[in-house]
Amino acid sequence: MRDNSFGRRGFLAGAAGVAAGASLVGLSPAEAVPVAPGVTKFGFPTDRALRVLVTGDAGTGLRAQWAVAEAMRTFHRSEPVSLAVGLGDNIYESGPNSGTDPQFADKFENPNTGLDFPWLMVLGNHDTSSVLGGDGGWLLRGNHEVEYHANSPRWWMPSRYYSVRVPEQQPVVEFFVLDLNPLAAYIPPILSPYWAVDGQFMNEQRAWLDRAIAESTATWKIACTHHPYLNNGPHGDAGRYENLPIEPINGVHVKRFVEDHVLGKCQFLLSGHDHSLQVFEPTVESKGTRQIVSGAAAKTVGAEPAITPRGKHNALFENYHQLGFMVLDLTATTVDVRVHTVDVATGAATEAFTRRLV
Repeated sequence: MRDNSFGRRGFLAGAAGVAAGASLVGLSPAEAVPVAPGVTKFGFPTDRALRVLVTGDAGTGLRAQWAVAEAMRTFHRSEPVSLAVGLGDNIYESGPNSGTDPQFADKFENPNTGLDFPWLMVLGNHDTSSVLGGDGGWLLRGNHEVEYHANSPRWWMPSRYYSVRVPEQQPVVEFFVLDLNPLAAYIPPILSPYWAVDGQFMNEQRAWLDRAIAESTATWKIACTHHPYLNNGPHGDAGRYENLPIEPINGVHVKRFVEDHVLGKCQFLLSGHDHSLQVFEPTVESKGTRQIVSGAAAKTVGAEPAITPRGKHNALFENYHQLGFMVLDLTATTVDVRVHTVDVATGAATEAFTRRLV
């Protein structure tokens, strides 16, 4: 396992400060957080056949989230899961107020009882809100979710961006978990140059990602973001989010980041944000990188009146009106995807799509 702080100047001082009880405010958000005394993290698997839950936009604490979580528990009992990826919007509507906020129990721990494996967590726009839920206008708020890494056996977010190799030796996969919220905030960080599009945080993240991917020996390289690059759903593609011409809300900087640092370098890009389930074909334009959107763990597009998909990308599967989650089965030579839809009224889950992708 590796996170982005290893080898970075200032890591030891930053980690020592956190260990002494200092707040992350004032420290670089990319400093790793050590685990609190008495907390034992669920371990990462050491075998080379992996089963990964892919879920996103879950953190409501309401009936729909519990229904999807129960379906995942049922699946896990029959086909044990190695780890999960949570693709952002972990704490609706506006994110946590501290690293010990009771919302972590209500909207993550309690619904996911029994899903006892590492959850690689991504920051979303609802996790970094200020005035309105989802505005992404209080980027520092995301540090509370980094702090929570110290307190939970499941929750894995040692820094705002990081990577994890599984297994650690001769890895089958390396996940690159990214924080692109500064690039698409509805309230741009005008008064804080640190978070600017070309500010320190994003420039350090760019340099780290380029280096980490280049150094990776994993067979499969998977980038994990909240904001998608390609999306047939109502939020639209990066560069055309919400069908708006206004930067950075339209995601044009997300588009450039993905094109410069992810496409052609990772085989898969996993994203949430759109409350739908979509599996795209890779294209020449995407340089072979396949976009997958899994953001229907608690909400659906169909629950939002007068919203219909607007994209035209070639999708192997897309569903906008049902809750659900995905499963990736990874070996050293193959990648399979399964899409499970969930009926919130009955709790029944259906395997709606399955395909060998590689």
